Amino acid sequence: MSSNKTILVTGAAGFIGYHLCNQLLKLGHNVVGLDNINDYYDVNLKYARLNQLGIDRQKAESFNVCSNSTTYESQMKFTRMNLEDRQALPKLFNDFQFDIVCNLAAQPGVRYSLENPQAYIDSNISGFLNILECCRHSNVKRFVYASSSSIYGNSSEIPFKESANIDRPISLYGATKKSNELMAHTYSHLYELETIGLRFFTVYGPWGRPDMAMFLFTDAILNNKPIKVFNSGDLSRDFTYIDDIIKGVVNTLLVNSKDKSLYKLYNIGNSTPVQLMDFITSIENILGVKAQKQMMPMQPGDVNQTWADVSKLQTDYDYKPKTPVDMGVEAFVKWYKLYYNLN
Repeated sequence: MSSNKTILVTGAAGFIGYHLCNQLLKLGHNVVGLDNINDYYDVNLKYARLNQLGIDRQKAESFNVCSNSTTYESQMKFTRMNLEDRQALPKLFNDFQFDIVCNLAAQPGVRYSLENPQAYIDSNISGFLNILECCRHSNVKRFVYASSSSIYGNSSEIPFKESANIDRPISLYGATKKSNELMAHTYSHLYELETIGLRFFTVYGPWGRPDMAMFLFTDAILNNKPIKVFNSGDLSRDFTYIDDIIKGVVNTLLVNSKDKSLYKLYNIGNSTPVQLMDFITSIENILGVKAQKQMMPMQPGDVNQTWADVSKLQTDYDYKPKTPVDMGVEAFVKWYKLYYNLN
């Protein structure tokens, strides 16, 4: 695909969305960021990410109003909007005529889906359908969207391959992500829309989410609080550094794959699972502080291990994750201390 595309990034105030907008702008593309800035976690962090993109908080707080970036001027715009808004979203598509859409907006979190299931249906099902409809009616060329490793549930086939059976998700969050893949398949089949689903595996790094292990552990250790270690630490995760993720996402947005089929699914991870206790040790070493560990039972909806087979993404989009965990943890800790003025 040629340069200077107009790209919609939903979830732009989120962890991955912010980093993606940043990279697309550096590459010279026109970006419209969308986010509903809900209070699932600290909204100040979301506005701080937007501020890095030159988006003024006061302007961004109003719903359905487009504001320009002061850093990137006409190249970056932001609007606060709910994906499920069936008046505002089609209007946005009509106003901008997007070439490519990247949908990272969703209600995240496995555990929260046990407490507030309705939020997942509103955003991840109704919102997803609304954006598919807008892509269909606006002649969008390519639709890339966030799926999740959660769809694999407690699969015993390791590493996880895209061809695995995913009929047994163990959280509603995982179930909504599987639904997204089925809905995308339908739209690819019926309307010849190219859809690319990315199954993300435990993304971490600077500007990360406060509900994720990296953030929770660092925060607790530095504040002399115990960390909760689930399943007594007998867990492993395919921790994937944000820069590696972004390179992969950018390629799926901008590169024409060797695979010419309209419907594509990929794992996007590090393909090197790390034991939870080793991850904690890495954080302790970087901080120079030993964690107080509170051993806990397995949580409902959680899985024992994740491990991505990324060979398909490597073949089709030249994906090469290369950041070792120690380096990624160090980068996160450096950002965390800077953000909270702890240096």
